[in-house]
Amino acid sequence: MLRPLRRWWIRRTLRARITMVVAVVALLVFGWVAQVTSAIFASALTDQVDGQLRATLDTAAADITAGRPAPSGQRDQQIRVLDSAGGPIDGGDAPRLTDWQIRDLRAGKGVSVFPMYAHRGEPEQSGPAVRWVGRVVSVPDGSQRLVVVGTEFTSYLNVFERAGYWFLPGALLSMIAVAGTAWVAVRLALRPVQRMRQAAGALPPGERLPVPEARDELRALAEELNALLARRDEAAERMRRFSGDAAHELRSPVASLRVQAEVAVAHPDPDLAQETLADIAVEAERLSQLVDDLLMLARADAVDLPEAEPVDLVEVARASAARLGERGIVVRVEAPTPVLVLAAPREVQLVVDNVLRNAARYARALVRVLVLPAGTQGRLLVEDDGPGVPEEQRDQVFERFHRVDEARDRASGGAGLGLALVADLVRRRGGTVRAAGSPEGGARFEIRWPKP
Repeated sequence: MLRPLRRWWIRRTLRARITMVVAVVALLVFGWVAQVTSAIFASALTDQVDGQLRATLDTAAADITAGRPAPSGQRDQQIRVLDSAGGPIDGGDAPRLTDWQIRDLRAGKGVSVFPMYAHRGEPEQSGPAVRWVGRVVSVPDGSQRLVVVGTEFTSYLNVFERAGYWFLPGALLSMIAVAGTAWVAVRLALRPVQRMRQAAGALPPGERLPVPEARDELRALAEELNALLARRDEAAERMRRFSGDAAHELRSPVASLRVQAEVAVAHPDPDLAQETLADIAVEAERLSQLVDDLLMLARADAVDLPEAEPVDLVEVARASAARLGERGIVVRVEAPTPVLVLAAPREVQLVVDNVLRNAARYARALVRVLVLPAGTQGRLLVEDDGPGVPEEQRDQVFERFHRVDEARDRASGGAGLGLALVADLVRRRGGTVRAAGSPEGGARFEIRWPKP
């Protein structure tokens, strides 16, 4: 039952849902107001009648106490003298009063007797509605009497009922008025949002929504939409640049493989077959490495970073150096004290591996790694004794597909993606990367991560 109702509710527009909620709340509020008003009106009406009856009761009680007969009272009132059990003493008929009403009258409370009233264990009663008030008095012989004064309550009830008839229609009309007002108000309030949505969908790349001057929800929405548009444009530009660069980089090894294969097919020479296959294997390995780098970079762009945790930078640096040492490259790690950084273990390993491989590619004899604490950051320095990076290109080495020396880098198999991946991972964690000159004459790469 609730599930279809929930589906129906979700399919309604925001304006319809707000209007329905306002209408229901308005109906409940106006209904409560009508009830409270009716109760106040009935209480005031009853107090007015009781006041008139008690004025007559005071006179009648004084006469009965003095041993005089009860006065006749006003034209629309009746005065009755009863015994303590509610039985008539004045010679009249027994009044239409129940036992609990007699008790209330003896206690000085007013009671109302309505037509067709049925008390537990008693038959239904008929006749006009009557309001009674009473008081217990002592007569000269010492016995007690219950003096009651009543008046027909029907005319007052008719006034109350006529007023009550207007309460419900008034509440319904008020609810309709409030619902209509809410419908129009929500429509007017959402109109700027509708215009903003249409404008955002039609904006060309690079354009932004105008920000309202008022510091309200619309301004916050415009700012968030502009930030979203900026991220969209950035992602589109990154994808366009990545696609163009990837196509350019893949063209060279694929063309080389094709040319060598075509030459081998066109001019079969058993003496050159081994050499041709070796060249094809080198190009295939370079192509495979390039594809791996491209995929790794694409994942880094598309996937949110995992939750950061403390990572031992010294341990990661020593493990990476050991892997390079197995390939015959001398890597010296200097770490006077443990250094923890805040990142994901896989990220730190990837960054350190790429920086060390880049240094080993150009080093002549030695790669030196220093891990040091630096205030609130952990610092990794990687130095080599190679040709170094020209000063004018030190800010560009972290760009994708950038090469310091095209010919040498292609021969060595580099695609210009490793340092770009390093910069992207470190900066997304709030760290910094920088290229400089090494005391040995080669390149120095400095990487800093925030500490836990």
